[in-house]
Amino acid sequence: MSDSLNHIETETIYPIALDRRHGRPRDLFTVWFGSNMMMLTVVTGALATTLFAQPLGPALAALVVGNLVGGVFMALHAAQGPRLGVPQMIQTRGQFGLWGAVPVTALVVLMYVGFAASNFVLGGEGLQQIFPGFGRMGCVVAMGVLTAIPALMGYRMIHAAARTMTVLCGVVVVASLLYVWVTQYPAIVAAPSRPATLRGMLASLSAAALWQIAYAPYVSDYSRYLPPGRAGERAAFHASFWGCVGGSVLPMSIGALIGLLAGGQNVVATFAALLGVWAVPVLAALSLGITVATAMNIYCGALSTLTVLQTFRPTRQHRLGARIAVTLGLCGLTFIMAVVMSRSFMAAYDTFLQALMAVMIPWTAINLTDYYVLHHGEYDVASFFSPTGGRYGLFNKPALACYVIGIAVQVPFFATDFYTGPIARMMHGIDLAWVVSLCMTGPLYWAVERRFNPKALPQSPTP
Repeated sequence: MSDSLNHIETETIYPIALDRRHGRPRDLFTVWFGSNMMMLTVVTGALATTLFAQPLGPALAALVVGNLVGGVFMALHAAQGPRLGVPQMIQTRGQFGLWGAVPVTALVVLMYVGFAASNFVLGGEGLQQIFPGFGRMGCVVAMGVLTAIPALMGYRMIHAAARTMTVLCGVVVVASLLYVWVTQYPAIVAAPSRPATLRGMLASLSAAALWQIAYAPYVSDYSRYLPPGRAGERAAFHASFWGCVGGSVLPMSIGALIGLLAGGQNVVATFAALLGVWAVPVLAALSLGITVATAMNIYCGALSTLTVLQTFRPTRQHRLGARIAVTLGLCGLTFIMAVVMSRSFMAAYDTFLQALMAVMIPWTAINLTDYYVLHHGEYDVASFFSPTGGRYGLFNKPALACYVIGIAVQVPFFATDFYTGPIARMMHGIDLAWVVSLCMTGPLYWAVERRFNPKALPQSPTP
């Protein structure tokens, strides 16, 4: 790939050759820090003091702890990229088999589109505060155009944009946090006193943890350009962890503060009102930040879609033309979903997060157990692209069974707007579904994989 930002990325889902591993750990820090400097992160933090009705101190504590916990899992996935040099959902064929990985990968594509649509809605609201004459749909269309450019250009332009947003939006977010705190301190102190609840604290923690874990299916899409080796893997872990956690906690803290003052009103509009004359530059910067995060979702969604297509046409090379076509298609689908979500965004977004938690947690448990405990990072990358699945076959039935069980065990613990399980009712609405699945799925997969699928494990050398 050319070093020039004027050239479009030609790599897609295939292994990155060693002589093209030009990535730097500091670029991983900025891509995750900068991509979180956006309005959707602010809104996620606002859930703690609006939807979950927590006082400011406990809300902030839950958000910090949730990000730290979820960030560990996210960064463990990042360390896989330098070793294997392929996108994350290609690597997941090592757990589920060539065809068995298709349903999981398809769910991940829906996740990308859901997050991108959420960003379209909030970016559109931010632009509408600046350019009210454009109307909501006009601003959403503008977000789509601004997103499509880096998504089409690819990896290097996304990194360059994230570096810019790290500086620009980082300064804006810190300044906004201080400005709102200083100017609104009397209102913050006078805010209605609400008791912290265990349910609300856990819900806030879960939202923050999922924010980090949601990056797991595509975090190695960006670390795959780093040189292989233990040092590169450790650097990928730390750069991704600190970049993503730091870049999330700051805007989530603003969100929790704004949510306390919103009084049930729109979070973006409340933020704009609190900023006063500074609303235009701040919202402009955060709207630009949204385009980086959305471009990452679309870009990685395109790679995952190509992964599904390559499953059924393994002999065809899915290169630049295919990526461009899929990227444009995902942009269109994202716009449609944004129009649907825009009518009741906060409720729709919370429901989306709850559904995402249910399907992502067992996947991350299986992937990390397989990579770190069973395979120790040793995979036959050529088998990922074999029409027969190579060493990993077409279906890994034990892995698929564990994945389904990992979803099913959550059902009694769900506490959502649509369904509350019996155990959750006994616990007064506390939702521990994701904790139960995370703790159970990994050990279960370890046991059944060693028992029923030992041939897929790395073979010890013959003495």
